[in-house]
Amino acid sequence: MIKIAYPVYVPKVKKEVDKELIFDEVRKQWVLLTPEEWVRQNFLQYLIQVKKYPGSLIAVEKEIFLNDLKKRFDIVVYDKNTKPLMLIECKEMNVVLDKSVLNQVLRYNINLQVPYLVITNGSYCYAFTNEHQQLQEINWLPDF
Repeated sequence: MIKIAYPVYVPKVKKEVDKELIFDEVRKQWVLLTPEEWVRQNFLQYLIQVKKYPGSLIAVEKEIFLNDLKKRFDIVVYDKNTKPLMLIECKEMNVVLDKSVLNQVLRYNINLQVPYLVITNGSYCYAFTNEHQQLQEINWLPDF
């Protein structure tokens, strides 16, 4: 398990009618503030501020197809050559990071084939290398 030291982050939050929205600096848009979105936004800030990934090399909630099913991944980080490097699945804080969460990120990786897989609920974070179809848990995340 990786202990994430989140950077100081003061998000832009606003209320519209009866909904709370948070500004996603990567997508450059206001999105509904859900417990999972809170985790995603804080993890994005960790990637940008601590790990020094440029926002331009991060994709958030993009669609992919798994057979005929349309799915959305949470975060994909690309390397300097815009090749997918890291796939991150975010869950809200009260979700246990069990085998079903890992299986979800593994299914998404069928199409993407990234070398690093990450699952997080904001409190806990697990990372794995994925080389030659072998999954190995690691206790660090790559810097940019």
